[in-house]
Amino acid sequence: MKRVLLILTTWVLWATSPALSAREGVEVGQESAFAKLVPAEQVEQSAQQQYAQMLKEAASKNALGSDEHPQVIRLRRIANQLIPQSYDWNPRAREWKWEVNLLGSNQINAFCMPGGKIAFYSAILKQLELSDDEVAMVMGHEIAHALREHARERMGKATATNGIATLGSTVASVFFGINPNLTDFVAKQGANLLTLKFSRDDETEADLVGMELAARAGFDPRAGITLWQKMSQANKGAPPQWLSTHPASSTRIQEIQANLPKVMPLYEQAVRNR
Repeated sequence: MKRVLLILTTWVLWATSPALSAREGVEVGQESAFAKLVPAEQVEQSAQQQYAQMLKEAASKNALGSDEHPQVIRLRRIANQLIPQSYDWNPRAREWKWEVNLLGSNQINAFCMPGGKIAFYSAILKQLELSDDEVAMVMGHEIAHALREHARERMGKATATNGIATLGSTVASVFFGINPNLTDFVAKQGANLLTLKFSRDDETEADLVGMELAARAGFDPRAGITLWQKMSQANKGAPPQWLSTHPASSTRIQEIQANLPKVMPLYEQAVRNR
């Protein structure tokens, strides 16, 4: 009995030790169980195919930035600093074949598809005149969507609500193989990856995770404030928050400000270690 009490006491002390139980950085919820309903490999394969097709079309229109383009070099440099910070958030990220490209477009946009396929549209860099810190915040946000597998989660929710697969076949697909119905569904949904709209909760989560990634990589997380001030100016006339899947810029700024104390020490440590 004494031995059992000693073991339990040791475990409790270990589990409640601030150094071990407290995580540095932002706090977000557990990953959604809905993502488990769709095989990650299938989502990433669909993304890879769509990304390759998009690059091919952009190249045919002379809208794909060359490897020597200053902005492409800049984006890839920033990505190389951010990507190593992603592995703790999603172990699969170590195996992803990351790509970063620049597309000539008047849209103020950027994205990271499942599997680490990143693209920035030229307008977001030109019109907003983003600093490296602000670029890192945008890129970190988009990477966070991929790390937290928000696209896969939304596909999983659609799978569940549309009744495409029964519970039994879903469990079988996750643990023992791939259900043909799920494969067909993912293939159909893959065509929508570029236009996929995330929920407001997903967007807020991506803001926070992306801010931490940037801070750990040595980029000033306070740039998130100036970034969304610029985005607010660029999106005048946008619908109110309750009519959009994206949180209002003012809401995003408040969230960033509230979480700055959690990531500033990470940024300061990264700067010291340069």
